[in-house]
Amino acid sequence: MEDQNSKLTGRIKRVAKVGVSIGGVAAKMAGKKLIGQSGPSAKGAVDLRVALGGLKGPLMKVAQILSTVPDMLPEEYTNQLMELQTNAPSMGWPFVKRRMSNELGKDWQSKFKTFEPQACNAASLGQVHKATSLNDQALACKLQYPDMASAVDADLAQLKLIFSLYKRYDSAIDPSEIHKELSERLREELNYHREAKHQKLYADMLKDESQVHVAKIVDELSTQRLLTMHWLDGQPLMSFVDAHEDLRNAVATNMFRAWYIPFYKYGILHGDPHLGNYSVREDGSINLLDFGCIRVFNPSFVQGVLDLYHALKTDDQDLAAHAYESWGFDSISKELMEVLNHWASFVYAPIMEDKTQAMSESNSTRYGAQVAAKVHQELRKIPGGVTPPREFLLMDRAAIGLGSVFTHLKAEVNWYRMFQDLVDDFDAEVLQQRQTKALSKVGL
Repeated sequence: MEDQNSKLTGRIKRVAKVGVSIGGVAAKMAGKKLIGQSGPSAKGAVDLRVALGGLKGPLMKVAQILSTVPDMLPEEYTNQLMELQTNAPSMGWPFVKRRMSNELGKDWQSKFKTFEPQACNAASLGQVHKATSLNDQALACKLQYPDMASAVDADLAQLKLIFSLYKRYDSAIDPSEIHKELSERLREELNYHREAKHQKLYADMLKDESQVHVAKIVDELSTQRLLTMHWLDGQPLMSFVDAHEDLRNAVATNMFRAWYIPFYKYGILHGDPHLGNYSVREDGSINLLDFGCIRVFNPSFVQGVLDLYHALKTDDQDLAAHAYESWGFDSISKELMEVLNHWASFVYAPIMEDKTQAMSESNSTRYGAQVAAKVHQELRKIPGGVTPPREFLLMDRAAIGLGSVFTHLKAEVNWYRMFQDLVDDFDAEVLQQRQTKALSKVGL
């Protein structure tokens, strides 16, 4: 009963805090002052970004994800949400000592040779401290903020309000399934035991990739809200945007393989290619750092991704309709398929031709934004709009997020060849067997 009361109290506090930050924004939305009678306003978008940016926790993380998903929010909002930073101010040393005592006991400091008081990274759900083990191994300790379960419940309720208010203005997209997907993924991210299993899963799936590194988990120093692992040295990806062409292309190649080997070989996807979730070594190899947002797909979905590729390549409309249905889209009318094909043609374009090329002809770091705007205009013409399936969210997030990374790097590689190397021997039954074995090995 005490735990329930504590959770309820935490949720009430979070609702109050979030309410102060965005309650006024929601009220403006309801009164169409924020959105405006004729459409979203730039001023309203700034108000929303400022409100969200003042909060730690899941709502800020959700905002970042939505900023790269087409049509979930107006373009004005998307542009502002892109400016949100995960490097929020860290919690101080008294907080850290209390949290570490809760997780490892009052003698927790005796379990480390050194533990740096100042966080080296502070994000939406927790912060990371550098430490040294008793046998001199450099460590990274990821410590979750308090009351995050309450924060998730409160923030998801506020997000549902924002979605419902915006839908009154624009019914082209029904975000109900997207909200369900975000809810499930965010709640999973709070369980560091589960994230540790994800990390071990990726270490296994990518064990033959010498250019992709996954840190080893230290189980005896990890709990449900503390994740301790070996430290991996690396620099932010943006440090390499002006590097030599060969190095930039190597980074892009390694990123491509880090994301798509697990997907096409195991049906498992890292759904958040945010800049803070990986680092780059001097040789261009990749350190994967965060495994909270992982999606396991049914092999039929992966088959659908490949079916859509072949449908676009051969202009097979029946196969395209079948592919969208396997993705989870319902009632594929001719009009809706034309709109979806417009978006899919953009996403699949780099792997359609056997040649070395940039990810996008425009070379814009707002990868996909113009196409998303065009798709949204076309969706408005479809009676009843469309409800994107849950599976669409992270698949699209990964494609657009990686596309943005490759565009930042100005990478020019043969995307077609890399793709074909992964899918030439694709077999859904083999994938199912491989997936089941890999998940079982780590207890998932």
